[in-house]
Amino acid sequence: MSKKLVYTSLFLLAFSISNAQKDFQGMAVYESKTSTSDFKSRLQGNKEITPEMQKMIEERMKKMFEKTFILNFDKSASIYKEEEKLDAPGTGQGGGMRMMSSMMGGGGTYYKNVKDKSYTVDKEFMGKEFLVKDSLPKLNWKMESETRMIGGYNCFKATAVRPVSQSDFRNFRPKKEEDKKTDKPKTEDKDKKTNFMDDFDMPKEITITAWYTPEIPVNQGPESYWGLPGLILEVNDGKTTVLCSKVVLNAKEKAEIKAPTNGKVISQKEYDETVIKKMEEMRQMYDGKGGDGRRMEMRMGH
Repeated sequence: MSKKLVYTSLFLLAFSISNAQKDFQGMAVYESKTSTSDFKSRLQGNKEITPEMQKMIEERMKKMFEKTFILNFDKSASIYKEEEKLDAPGTGQGGGMRMMSSMMGGGGTYYKNVKDKSYTVDKEFMGKEFLVKDSLPKLNWKMESETRMIGGYNCFKATAVRPVSQSDFRNFRPKKEEDKKTDKPKTEDKDKKTNFMDDFDMPKEITITAWYTPEIPVNQGPESYWGLPGLILEVNDGKTTVLCSKVVLNAKEKAEIKAPTNGKVISQKEYDETVIKKMEEMRQMYDGKGGDGRRMEMRMGH
């Protein structure tokens, strides 16, 4: 075989591999579940809530805390979005439920580009659309020696510690009554305003446990997770577990992987501050009207 033919063959092989990598795309389905034991115990201890009301609240909590997400990814970018489902008659989400769903990790499209280390996510909060743009959080992953199989893929364990997003209510823990008493200052001021966050505990940091597979060599995962030498198939932060239930590689129909564009551009820190501020305003208005939440009106500033 002549050198020219050998070089031509090598060039065609390299070209075909390059094209295959360029056109590579995958889809993964994730099931997300958040522990609600803290909230359920508070409901059971409240004598004002009837069994019927408790059942209704628990059903709505299950809907908010158990979700299905779709991750479409290629070598450099991905979009992560809650699976669209038709609500049964009479169970549609109103404004308040949509707001809580967003704060529990649902709603919107989460786009992340691991090449330029950025992300964009559109969120709706109290009737106003936001476009959160920021740098991807860098996690210092510690590679562990444990392995396990998930959906037929050999996975490796990795752990990391990360700061908690103040607008992600999945990590909120209702304070116990005895903790509230010890938190009160020695000299109480009846006119002093209480902060919305006073009723909750929010850890500053949480430990992340992830399972990734090098058999799918992409630097991707659900939500904001990335940075491992393989697709993350499961991740747990102590309260929420996100587990992959299905993977499809190189399907005939390709998904459009691009960042959302609707909403007021804002950083993650600015968005967190907006959420906390508005929730505090809502609490003060609610208290100021004797608990009549039906008469409360909230408007977002422009």
